[in-house]
Amino acid sequence: MSHATILLAALFLDALLGEPKWIWDRLTHPAILMGRAVGGLDAWLNKGRNKRLKGVFATALLSGVALVIGMLLAALPGDVIELIAATILLAHRSLADHVRAVAKAVRISTAEGRKAVARIVGRDTGEMTDNAIARATIESGAENFSDGVIAPAFWFLVAGLPGLLTYKIINTADSMIGYKTPRHAEFGWAAARLDDLVNWIPARLTALLIALAHFHWPDWRNLRADARKHRSPNAGWPEAAMAGVLDVALAGPRSYHGTAQELPFVNPKGRHTIAANEIDACVWALWRSWVLTIGLVLLLAVA
Repeated sequence: MSHATILLAALFLDALLGEPKWIWDRLTHPAILMGRAVGGLDAWLNKGRNKRLKGVFATALLSGVALVIGMLLAALPGDVIELIAATILLAHRSLADHVRAVAKAVRISTAEGRKAVARIVGRDTGEMTDNAIARATIESGAENFSDGVIAPAFWFLVAGLPGLLTYKIINTADSMIGYKTPRHAEFGWAAARLDDLVNWIPARLTALLIALAHFHWPDWRNLRADARKHRSPNAGWPEAAMAGVLDVALAGPRSYHGTAQELPFVNPKGRHTIAANEIDACVWALWRSWVLTIGLVLLLAVA
């Protein structure tokens, strides 16, 4: 089968099965194994002098090993291994479920909403209002649709299983060590820059998919202006597109590790008073964008 045909099947299987608890209670998820690999290199190398050089080595080693493993698995006869791997490493169903869970929690109480959103964001949640919970959840949904669905699918189409595994380890490394904290500012530099590179096209493609799924041709000038408000050169694109189609204001003030940050709003003319209903709308927007993605992959498979 072609990469497009395998990807099409994997997207449907992921949407149908998600991440079955009965499997991952017994086996270690590949994402956890990747995290352990990154954490091990962080503990081993992120010390002493030349931290940036050591980080470059760690990122190259992780990427190289993932590439070789992907090539070995792809060389096995048949397409079953590639199909299983692609299904496991795509994360649309789990993303939609996690976002929906926050909406359900907010309807119970603000305290429950804070607990639920803390599972999907890295910012401080202890003092969040319902508005802040909703903004954080929608932002996470949009960004992770790019990182967890569109980017893996893109790299699978481009380079098969080697491309998918290499992308996932780079993205995992960025999520763990790609922060400008005192510990990781130097060691995580290479992982962060490489993640910026491999997500450049997928992030903008995600923004386009979100817009087109809602029958909007994006205003690229305004979209670019909003996207540039984000600290990441890529994450702002899907967030800005989602803010536009939902007519909500995203980003804005938040707190990390006890430090308040006065960040600008994305789509500031959008609604600021938002809660569970807008989170539900985000879930539907993710599924609409997924349907459009399915249609495009189907066209590639047929072609």
